[in-house]
Amino acid sequence: MIEHSVRVHPSADRLPREEQLAWKLAAVATATDELDPGSAAMAVNRVIDNAAVAVASLTRRPVAVARDQAAAHRASSPGASVFGSPGRVSPEWAAWANGTAVRELDFHDTYLAADYSHPGDNIPPLLAVAQHTGRSGADLLRGIVAAYEVHVALVKGICLHEHRIDHVAHLGAATASGIGALLRLPTETVYQAIQQAVHTTTATRQSRKGEISSWKAYAPAFAGKAAIEAVDRAMRGESAPSPIYEGEDGFLAWMLDGPQSDYTVLLPEPGEPRRAILDTYTKEHSAEYQAQAIIDLARRLREKAGPLDRVRSVVLHTSHHTHNVIGSGAGDPQKYDPAASRETLDHSVPYIFAVALEDGSWHHERSYAPERARRPETVALWQKITTVEDPEWTRRYHDPDPDRRAFGGRAVITLEDGSVIEDELGVADAHPVGTRPFDRPAYAGKFRALAEGIVTTGNQGRFLEAAEHLTELAATDLDGLFPAVDTGAVAAYDAQLPKGLF
Repeated sequence: MIEHSVRVHPSADRLPREEQLAWKLAAVATATDELDPGSAAMAVNRVIDNAAVAVASLTRRPVAVARDQAAAHRASSPGASVFGSPGRVSPEWAAWANGTAVRELDFHDTYLAADYSHPGDNIPPLLAVAQHTGRSGADLLRGIVAAYEVHVALVKGICLHEHRIDHVAHLGAATASGIGALLRLPTETVYQAIQQAVHTTTATRQSRKGEISSWKAYAPAFAGKAAIEAVDRAMRGESAPSPIYEGEDGFLAWMLDGPQSDYTVLLPEPGEPRRAILDTYTKEHSAEYQAQAIIDLARRLREKAGPLDRVRSVVLHTSHHTHNVIGSGAGDPQKYDPAASRETLDHSVPYIFAVALEDGSWHHERSYAPERARRPETVALWQKITTVEDPEWTRRYHDPDPDRRAFGGRAVITLEDGSVIEDELGVADAHPVGTRPFDRPAYAGKFRALAEGIVTTGNQGRFLEAAEHLTELAATDLDGLFPAVDTGAVAAYDAQLPKGLF
């Protein structure tokens, strides 16, 4: 890997394009060619994972709204497919609808480093562009691997959340890079598209604070749509604010560390395999990633804890991120509100630990049901749970060795008689170094479980067959990556929605 220093430059420096981060990202994307076999196999896993969580969310309101908006932008030819909907729409609107479906349940892949990310959010816009432009499965794979490479590099090197900037700013750059690799565009074109995407997708983290709304699902879909539009403009010869990262009125100077900004971004050398996707991991449970190990820990503690009405208090000792983002350190009273939205509850580790401790399991719908959140004994237990930052867990969260990095915590349960039950878990069971790392059968099993009652067994098999042979798919075969569902039932749900402008 090559270390690239990224800092603010006054306009008078006339920083050459080749020395700008956007150009270096574009060069990585456009030089992505023969794929590492492990990376290609993992990309297939993530295509399966995305489809699983997308079909499971088809009759959730934000997904239906996005799908209805997309349906108003039908494409005569060629266009792109939308999960749960017949026909094709303009590719940027397919990216919008499918990106929302993938993100809605907070149930697909993640990468945590200096910043947060869900790299699987790159796949819907890439798939839409591949369909619209008649590219093959191999082209799509190349784009996915390139997008992950850029996304992981940015998340490792540049922290957004400490400045309350939402992590989709890195997603826009990664998606533009992936589209460039998919289409084999010139580096100059991808460079301009990256800068446009970063400029138009920078937003605050209020979407993940307080009462969290449905915009949490829309945010990455918006970034994917914006990236497609940026690439389209760049292909037509349009330029962008430049240098978007290093400029004296640019991203680093006014959104991040200021004029003294100095970041280091690691990018692969020419010819080096693109393996960043292998650093990322998916979720076994539908909740914020930092809650994955906490759910597994709660399940493990359930028998030890005994009757839960004996619990006096529960303290979760965990990292700075977990404590301040999804724990009591966030200072959000909504994280303890039985009437809170689903989006808020999946960012409340006290709620998640309480339900997992009571049920010994986690379900993407039942665990968030309003009647579940309002159960009196759950509310009583929930209010007894707090988090604290433990410097050792913060250190482990940032350990440079991915095999030692930890996203869990230690639970200290104090009972009414004064006795204490303790246990800890560093990573989720499904993590690559966990007790049950996710493999291809696990991804297929997750898809079948989430598709049950939505996709027939036969159609489940046909989808998995197409996905597992992605590298061999011709352009006309990419339709197979959209599992056939009962579109009549989906349309009936959509018909109940109020109408907007389109």
